[in-house]
Formats: sequence, C-alpha cells, structure tokens
Amino acid sequence: MSDTSDYTPPKVWTWDKASGGRFANINRPIAGPTHTQALPRGKHPLQLYSLATPNGVKVTVMLEELLALGHEGAEYDAWPIRIGDGDQFGSGFVEINPNSKIPALLDCSAAEPIRVFESGAILVYLAEKFGALLPTEPARRAQCLSWLFWQVGSAPYLGGGLGHFYAYAPIKIEYAIERFAMEVKRQLDVLNRRLAESPYVAGDEYTIADIAIWPWYGGMAKGLLYDAGEFLQVHEYTHVVRWADEIAARPAVMRGRMVNRLVGPLETQLHERHDASDFDTRTQDKLQADT
Repeated sequence: MSDTSDYTPPKVWTWDKASGGRFANINRPIAGPTHTQALPRGKHPLQLYSLATPNGVKVTVMLEELLALGHEGAEYDAWPIRIGDGDQFGSGFVEINPNSKIPALLDCSAAEPIRVFESGAILVYLAEKFGALLPTEPARRAQCLSWLFWQVGSAPYLGGGLGHFYAYAPIKIEYAIERFAMEVKRQLDVLNRRLAESPYVAGDEYTIADIAIWPWYGGMAKGLLYDAGEFLQVHEYTHVVRWADEIAARPAVMRGRMVNRLVGPLETQLHERHDASDFDTRTQDKLQADT
C-alpha cells in the first residue's frame, strides 16, 4: 500500500488482497456465500444471528426492551456470528442477508419464515409486530423515523469513516482522519442540540430512534468506541452524555449489550442467549467456572 502522497489511482481498479489492513481476511469485492454452513435454530419463533457490535446491540436491546414491556412473544434465541472467522459468508446466513452483514433476524412465527436484515429495518419490523417503541400518531412517528434514518445514514461516517481510518487502517492518513473527525463532531453537535430540546431524540418518549442511535453515538460519548473520546473531546457534548448515561442505566440495555458479546470482561459476555435465565447462569465467567 502506498502513502497518499505518491499514490495515483490506476485506470482500472483491481483487487489487492494485501491492502485490506486488519480486515483483509474478510473483505472482498463480491457477494454471495463462500462456504456451505447451515444456521442453528432454537426453540423460539425469533431467531437472531448477530454480534455485539453497535449494529448488533440495537436489536438485542430492542428485544430485551420488548420483553421488559411484557411482550412474551419477543422471546428469542441469539446465535453469535463470528465475523472475523467469516461466518457471515456461510450459505445459511447469506440466505437471510444477501449483504453478509450482521444482524439478521428470522421470524418463524408464520407458516413461511420471514427474513429481515439491516438493523434499522429489524427495529421497525419488531416495533410494528409488537406495537411498541414506535409512535403511531403521524407527526411523532415521522419524527421518530426521521431520527432513525438519520442514524442509518450518518453512522457510516463514524464507523467506516473515522473508526476505520483512526483505529484500523494500516497507515494513518491525515486527510481521511481530519475529514471524518470533522463530520463526526458535526453529527455529535446535531444530536447535542436536539437533546438540549427534549429528553429523547424523538421527543418525550423513548423509542427505536434512541435504541438505534445510542450504541453508536452514546458509545462514542462515553468513550467506548475506537478510543477516540479524548481525540474528539466528547465530554463537550453534555446533552448527549446525559442521554447516553440515562439509557446505559436501563436494565434492558444492560442485558442487550451482553448478548453475543465475545470480548471484554467474562461476566459481560453471553455468547448465546436462549432464555432470560441465561443472564444469571450462562455468562462466560460462570461457564468457565463450571468446567
């Protein structure tokens, strides 16, 4: 890989497998499965295949919030997809999500299973299925969906932009880091100004918009993403920090963050989730103590 100072794009791009940096083993310019791999299936109608990245956490938090609201039909089995190992390119996963990205949801409650992919689409699907966390009054619904899709459109600048070039790229490119740092700070300012006006991003009530935005921008405000908190001076966004703290304290959010988590303190890792009791009995610290 050349530094940007002496790099001239070729007339026709060709795939250089050595240029992918940390993710070279899983990045490729084509879609479709690389191997045959059936997905496991649990006892509940809802089957989630995911990982505890910000996008994955959106869905596990949503499911735990639905259960906390008393929606028993939101019980689910959560299976880890180890993206570093290429599980997302297995035939079973690609059948649910042809884009090979987590999370992916299979709803087996109907005669023909319903496949849902893209975290924003999963949140809307679950909110409509259970009639919760998405306002029905037109103006409030529009506000909620606007902020949901603000997150969907904005987060790539935070993750694939700043996150990649600041934390993961094999070389530090000043222009790229400066460009994406400026945009992420602008986004944090947008969110901070909104949260100065209302307790939650869509108004006075907690909705799927908060669930979608919190793992990314709440995580950044708490210094949990890319070790970039000091770099971006996230403490300056006081309303975002207030909101991030309040949501982090919700019991359903605490549980949702644990599901499909494969890193961090063992007591915070629940690799698979099949029952509410798993949080008390099947975290990695307890499983290792039993062996």
